[in-house]
Amino acid sequence: MAARQLSLSSSIARLHGDERTVGAPLNDAEFRAMRRTRLFGATGTVLMAIGALGAGARPVVQDPTFGVRLLNLPSRIQTVSLTMTTTGAVMMALAWLMLGRFALGNRRMSRSQLDHTLLLWIIPLLIAPPMYSKDVYSYLAQSQISANGLNPYKVGPAPGLGLDHVFTLSVPSLWRETPAPYGPLFLWVGRGISALTGENIVAAVLSHRVVVLLGVGMIVWAVPRLARRCGVAEVSALWLGAANPLLLMHLVAGIHNEALMLGLMLTGTEFALRGIDSAKPLWPRPMHWPHGRDQWAQWMPPAMLVLGSVLITMSSQVKLPGLLALGFVGMALAYRWGSTVRAFLLASAFMASLSLVVMAIIGWASGLGFGWVFTLGTANVVRSWMSPPTLLALGTGQVGILLGLGDHTTAVLSLTRAIGVLIIMITVTWLLLAVLRGKLHPVGGLGVALGATVLLFPVVQPWYLLWAIIPLAAWATRPGFRIATIAVSLVVGIFGPTANGDRFALFQIVDATLASTVIVLMLIAVTFHRLPWRTVPGTNETFSGQDPDPLQEPPAPRPVPGAYAESP
Repeated sequence: MAARQLSLSSSIARLHGDERTVGAPLNDAEFRAMRRTRLFGATGTVLMAIGALGAGARPVVQDPTFGVRLLNLPSRIQTVSLTMTTTGAVMMALAWLMLGRFALGNRRMSRSQLDHTLLLWIIPLLIAPPMYSKDVYSYLAQSQISANGLNPYKVGPAPGLGLDHVFTLSVPSLWRETPAPYGPLFLWVGRGISALTGENIVAAVLSHRVVVLLGVGMIVWAVPRLARRCGVAEVSALWLGAANPLLLMHLVAGIHNEALMLGLMLTGTEFALRGIDSAKPLWPRPMHWPHGRDQWAQWMPPAMLVLGSVLITMSSQVKLPGLLALGFVGMALAYRWGSTVRAFLLASAFMASLSLVVMAIIGWASGLGFGWVFTLGTANVVRSWMSPPTLLALGTGQVGILLGLGDHTTAVLSLTRAIGVLIIMITVTWLLLAVLRGKLHPVGGLGVALGATVLLFPVVQPWYLLWAIIPLAAWATRPGFRIATIAVSLVVGIFGPTANGDRFALFQIVDATLASTVIVLMLIAVTFHRLPWRTVPGTNETFSGQDPDPLQEPPAPRPVPGAYAESP
């Protein structure tokens, strides 16, 4: 019976051109191994949450653990807390890697099984202190400045609130004088949180985590739908994108507004592409309010397109990179209208006009206007080693010093960053034209464009990688891409946050790293025959990291009007 159902499902999938989403359910041995893997990762996130009580980015004042005997213990043994946090993060990352065994093979875990796993891993992090970053305290301070009636795009936390304010005290000294670099929609949301929680720092932090959860929820909703649109298995895309350790460590535990930006951007992209796919080549006519089901059905595609474009524009009012999606949606619309110059101009004008209207409404309603435009370069004061243009300039400057030519790092930095921005512009333009000609799917173009932006951006933080990883997870299927993404996620996730919000001495970091290594090796030895480290217990199957299903790589169809080339 199960075989007949699978055959029927496979036939239906083939009829819809969605062959790559076919996969059999897990057998009993795989199901048991998957549940053990899920618990192993959940244990890791529990250790992260406990360790964060001593190694997390706790507030300077209003720390709820202060004076509480049991909860205050981790802060007194910071090296042990750092060891727990590091060990938990490694356990969660390794569990995610093993979970790929059940997301990429011939037999896959179900969507509900992956959703339950993701939820189980997230829950322990929800009540933990912020981890790996203190950015959330900057969010609180900038939102409070706006709530006080001041312009957060002109004054920073120290001049706007005062050095002794409860929020300013927890803001890193580097950012106490700088204005807000975020969009007005995010500060508007933050102002609402300030009005709700006042100066209660714990309630405000937890409220921002709720906003992050809303963003993660939108990501989980949009990624499988975009993956289905691109012919990629939903579970595979969710595992690589939404369940990625970087998302759990930095968006959920670190409380970064990228979650809201990505959620709005991806959800808007899905709605907009729905409207484009269902729309007629031209805007429906006559232009009057519909009466009856037929007219309403005729108006639905434009409504979906407008809704999606509005959501994308809203994402840019959290952080500007979200606006890139609007360009690819516009090129998809132009392709739907015939890929002519006239179609290109009409689609571009429509998208530009709509985005400007939405930005103006948000700026007017929030009272913050367009001041965010003048503070976009605020983060450039950071010299991030993860940014290739910045790393090249820093290396060149050091070579000049060694050769006795003087320190010209700042001048070289301006040059390399300008070249990086120029390359980003050229790359994005080429990708937009590829979508316009029907040679590239807009989801793939968006992911590659964001990848180029992250790679060549003047400042790169570990969580910026999610800008590209999540949309690309819904489009790319080549094993090479998946292996590279897995490697980057593990390396950056495990080794990137050497200091997670508090200052640790070098000996503490070394001791914690060595201790974590020993503990993880012992755990691997103890669970080697119970977890799918190499083979699934009870079977002889090994995990190659590739999808052996021959249906996973069908030949790319020839592009036709309204369709795009398959993902690589």
